[in-house]
Amino acid sequence: MPDETTRPAPIRKPSGDSPAGPPGSRRALVAGSVGNLIEWYEFGVYGYFATIIAATFFTPDGGGDAEALIKTYASFALAFFFRPIGAALFGRVGDRIGRRPTLILVILLMTAATTLIGLLPSYATLGAAAPWLLTLLRAVQGLSAGGEFGGAVSIMAEFAPAGRRGLYGAWQSFTVALGLLTGAGTAALLATVLSEEQLSAWGWRVPFLLTLPMGLAALWLRLRLAETPAFREADRASDAADTPPPRTADLVKAVVLGAGRIMGWAAAGYTFLVVLPSYLQSTLNATFQQALVATALANLGFAASILPAGLLSDRLGRRAVMTSGAVLVAVLAFPLLNLLQDPGASTLAKGLSVFAAGAAVGLMAGPGPAMLAEMFPTRVRYTGLGLAYALSNAVFSGCAGLIITELVEDTGNVDIPAYYAVVTCALSVPALLTLRGDDHRRALRN
Repeated sequence: MPDETTRPAPIRKPSGDSPAGPPGSRRALVAGSVGNLIEWYEFGVYGYFATIIAATFFTPDGGGDAEALIKTYASFALAFFFRPIGAALFGRVGDRIGRRPTLILVILLMTAATTLIGLLPSYATLGAAAPWLLTLLRAVQGLSAGGEFGGAVSIMAEFAPAGRRGLYGAWQSFTVALGLLTGAGTAALLATVLSEEQLSAWGWRVPFLLTLPMGLAALWLRLRLAETPAFREADRASDAADTPPPRTADLVKAVVLGAGRIMGWAAAGYTFLVVLPSYLQSTLNATFQQALVATALANLGFAASILPAGLLSDRLGRRAVMTSGAVLVAVLAFPLLNLLQDPGASTLAKGLSVFAAGAAVGLMAGPGPAMLAEMFPTRVRYTGLGLAYALSNAVFSGCAGLIITELVEDTGNVDIPAYYAVVTCALSVPALLTLRGDDHRRALRN
């Protein structure tokens, strides 16, 4: 597969595009993003209730709270390592038979696995089988989540009007924020109306069970979705001519490069948006409600910057906006975390700090989906961008909670989250600088 450094796509308006986009563009935007909202709602809920899930499923006889939390995050990480498998499996299917039928299958699996977590008996009821069944369901979620991103972004990018891929792709990241905020809001509401005993006994199950009606609504939207014009055109071209398949070596190179470009987004995003509640509770002795408020503010900052960042990348380019976000996180991570650790700092200052952290991550997340879509031709786009995203998230997001919790426990260094965010963002900057400044104005490759 010729990558972006060997054969640039022509700078032109894609055939058949209009400023309004192909027919069905807005429907594709909604149907593509709704699955991502559900996925990140669930992953957020799992993170927010990590301490309760630890006590429910992962507290062996004689085990402590820290040990249980580490095992909970190990299960969390395992689901992420199934994402690349799902990206390869569903990506291959989606590049062969189409984006629409593959995404329908993905949403069915995702909804079923998440709903079953809400029904799963606890360790006290089922014994040692309980954590294993939870881990199995997390693995199924990982497989389905791996197939979700590549297909949804492919649909959005391939339906996007000319010159608006950054904005369309940013909706995929925006639904990450919506999903996390929805999860945080649900968790906060339950924590307010239920006692701690009720929340630990059964209340934590409610957010997982709510996935069922959400998933059915997403299924209805996807059943009404048309196949993308780019896929239909590429499918006809491959049938009409003896077109050689993309080279595996080029695909692998592009996947690794794409994963490197988004590693800062993956690591910093999970550090500040998902792992933060457990860190604040276990390390800084915050209450559950305080931790949720801080996380909600971080996600509000994230949500506030994503769409403007995507729109700005359509004007200035993906490289400028994403690099700025990575540099900001690297520069601000330690001051922001130290502010949270300072008992004398005002509540307003702490709130503004987590809001700013989320906003900096949003500068990377907004243009990120479009950037990945532009790296791969239509025939391998679902597979390629899905693998790049899944690999980066498996290594740098899925392991974030496990790494941070383990290192803080072993070293006693409360600055570990800042080190993690700074190092990963600093490493992603050189990969981002390999982007061409005019990628946002080039047509998607067939």
